[in-house]
Amino acid sequence: MDRNPSRPSLLPSPATLLAAPHRLLFFVGALNVLAAMTWWLLWTVALRWQLWPMPQPPSPMPAGWGHGLVMSYQVFTPFIFGFLLTVFPRWLGQPSLDRWHYVPVGLGLLGGQALTLIGLCGIPQVLHVGLFASAIGWLSGLLSLGSVLRSARHRDWHAVSCLLALTVGLVGLLLFIAWWHAPAKGLLGFAALKLGILGFLLPIYLTVVHRMLPFFAGNIVPGYRGWKPMWLLAAIWLLLAVHLVLELTHTYAWLWLPDLALAALSCYWLWRIWPVSNQADVRLPGLLIVLFIALCWLPMAFALYTAQSLLFVYSGDFLLGRAPVHALAIGLFGSLLVAMVTRVTQGHSGRPLAMSATAWFAFAVVQAAAAMRVAAELVNDTWAWHSFAALAWIVAFLPWVLRNAGIYLRPRADGKPG
Repeated sequence: MDRNPSRPSLLPSPATLLAAPHRLLFFVGALNVLAAMTWWLLWTVALRWQLWPMPQPPSPMPAGWGHGLVMSYQVFTPFIFGFLLTVFPRWLGQPSLDRWHYVPVGLGLLGGQALTLIGLCGIPQVLHVGLFASAIGWLSGLLSLGSVLRSARHRDWHAVSCLLALTVGLVGLLLFIAWWHAPAKGLLGFAALKLGILGFLLPIYLTVVHRMLPFFAGNIVPGYRGWKPMWLLAAIWLLLAVHLVLELTHTYAWLWLPDLALAALSCYWLWRIWPVSNQADVRLPGLLIVLFIALCWLPMAFALYTAQSLLFVYSGDFLLGRAPVHALAIGLFGSLLVAMVTRVTQGHSGRPLAMSATAWFAFAVVQAAAAMRVAAELVNDTWAWHSFAALAWIVAFLPWVLRNAGIYLRPRADGKPG
């Protein structure tokens, strides 16, 4: 038996989750990412093959709206708060946040999704509590981040952009709650679903990538010149706002204008930041490669949005269905989730900054899940492909979640705090 008192114990302990924001919130996200898609898989399989009875969501909630709610506002949000509650103080030169700033966030977001999924099985009272629990956890995290920004001596526009996106997200969640209480006002629920993807998740993902990716690449690629002008973020925000206004006012004939601009801008951005080294012996590490591959989904998604918009002008129908939004939700968000969370998990646990086998597996299968979900809109047996894509998501994330959960439950391998 090793009796060296200087060597840290690596035995798992739930108390270790409270050592740092990312530990608790990433652990909550790991549970949420599997639970949400398990419910959707069970529902789609029951619909397509009638293998078991599946309780329907409480009226007037369509199952598709329930799925959109959970994925937009509950699955990715713990990871986002876990990352931002960790890095905000560093970005702004402030002390690290203590556990009372992030424990309420984790409890609210964990309990919120759990109760929401139970409520979606036909129990409206539980669904009601779940939505409010998510909103309370969200508000707690937003106030903690806002306090850090207010204490900062300088204005950090990346921090401002993240807080703006989180505020839009909270507004979207509250709109969904308002629709749940006043279902006759269907525009509220419609707006909430649109804001969740294009007003909350996409801006916050792109803000973090805009700030962090040049930093990551600059530390690895010789001669790499990071390109992150703030006008780029401002242009993305503006174009997304135009898209949302056009969609929420049902001015669909002009959606192609902001969609085409976003497709062109994202292509230009990807071209400007793509790592090119003059040294033939420089090999890019996996953690950097997956970030750039993941970002390729951005122009592809807006190419689909543009095609969808133009097809609507000529046909009057949305012929691509939900393909564009799932190119973002699974392709971009899912891929970046694996890439960014793996990097933070490895680095903040005292482990090498490298893609593990489970991370590579998760990343590869997420690409397949995204392709299947996009293709589902173009085939005859749509609900079967919905099920295949949901199953692929679970297969992708299960080994990755189990490995990461074990890390969050253990102290850092290098003995450092956090």
